[in-house]
Amino acid sequence: MRTFEHIGVGIPQVYLPAKGVDLAKWAVVACDQYTSEPEYWEQVEQIVGESPSTFHLVLPEIYLGTAEEVQRTRGVNTRMREYLERGLLVPHEGIFYIERWFGSKCRRGILLCMDLEKYDFQKGSQSLIRATEGTIIERLPPRIKIREQAILEIPHIIVLIDDPERTVIEPLGSLAGRETGQLLEHYDFDLMLGSGHLAGFQIVDPQVEMGVIRALEALAEPASFRRKYRLGANQSVFLFAMGDGNHSLATAKSLWEKNKHSVGMDHPSRYALVEIENVHDEGLEFAPIHRVLFNLKKDVLEAMQAYFGADYKFTPTPDLEIMTETVEGWCENKQAFGIISEDATGFVEIANPSSNLAVGTLQSFLDAFMRECGAEKIDYVHGFEAVSRLGCQPGNIGFFLPCMNKNELFKTVILDGALPRKTFSMGEAFEKRFYVESRKIVAD
Repeated sequence: MRTFEHIGVGIPQVYLPAKGVDLAKWAVVACDQYTSEPEYWEQVEQIVGESPSTFHLVLPEIYLGTAEEVQRTRGVNTRMREYLERGLLVPHEGIFYIERWFGSKCRRGILLCMDLEKYDFQKGSQSLIRATEGTIIERLPPRIKIREQAILEIPHIIVLIDDPERTVIEPLGSLAGRETGQLLEHYDFDLMLGSGHLAGFQIVDPQVEMGVIRALEALAEPASFRRKYRLGANQSVFLFAMGDGNHSLATAKSLWEKNKHSVGMDHPSRYALVEIENVHDEGLEFAPIHRVLFNLKKDVLEAMQAYFGADYKFTPTPDLEIMTETVEGWCENKQAFGIISEDATGFVEIANPSSNLAVGTLQSFLDAFMRECGAEKIDYVHGFEAVSRLGCQPGNIGFFLPCMNKNELFKTVILDGALPRKTFSMGEAFEKRFYVESRKIVAD
């Protein structure tokens, strides 16, 4: 693999499904979506059946902790070997340009390998590649168990760059679909269950490929980086920010640190395949990640009042619409988030908050509440429909959160470090990355 260590990337050998594979069945959404909606994954299973599909190559997280987890984990590794032996996966070396369409809205990205030597998910990291939210170490073991036995990685990781001048990715859009001989189209198809349209192009012109690398190098130039964010000379360059798949990249990093002294620094597992997107892409929208508590054991509002004391105030609202409008339009010094349950709808105000963001203030309470066994389970869900439907079920409660401004992401991480976990989502659940490409992570 051709590598550019100074900017932490490599040109990948990407495996794509062979001709004849039904791509509409092959591609499924990221495994960490719809974790409280089994009906979604039941639909996926019905659509896919026994056809070749990435559904058989990943473990949807809805099965974690269930009787199916062990069986499905074994099946993942078996299917990887089977697909390679049957020639269902074909290698192609190069940078891939990706377009994801939702009606008239388009998100653009490129596929590259990230050098895990340049990544550190610990809080306060000054690495070139940084986590944007806290990493929950307890969530890594199931992922490690799968990856350490796997031949392939099939990533849903999306990493962000801060490129307001649109120098890295966007120029490729003018070449896609044209008979220039610079980009080669490999796929163009509709995704299942109303998730839009996906097209992928391999950069085959060396000059275009180097144009991408040179643009990344310009973003990583130390003096330009410090001017951009008005930083002192002691600040390290921060080129890549985790968007989606934080725990997947942390899994790859953990295994690399464990194995690198025995496998050597040129081993494929030093790198992880990711999609890189520009935080300024008009098609990329940040969405809040809401919380739901299941099977409550204690009164949440009473516990919240005890936790926050005089800083807490709950205001009921006659309906969900007023609640969401209030929370989304909140502009006072206090912080606010919504409450959705069978018995109550309204919003909570917190004065003198402990975090710069409402999600951090709420999460500090939820962590304490769960340590005291206040509920059977907590889940993090995408979209108003999911949080309102799940929150209103008997014994549950949902927390509706506002979203952060995506243009503040890099500066916030530079100045404050990693954000509270599950602060933002890059789009709603149906907009998440779909699995198409894979890459070998074992030595030939």
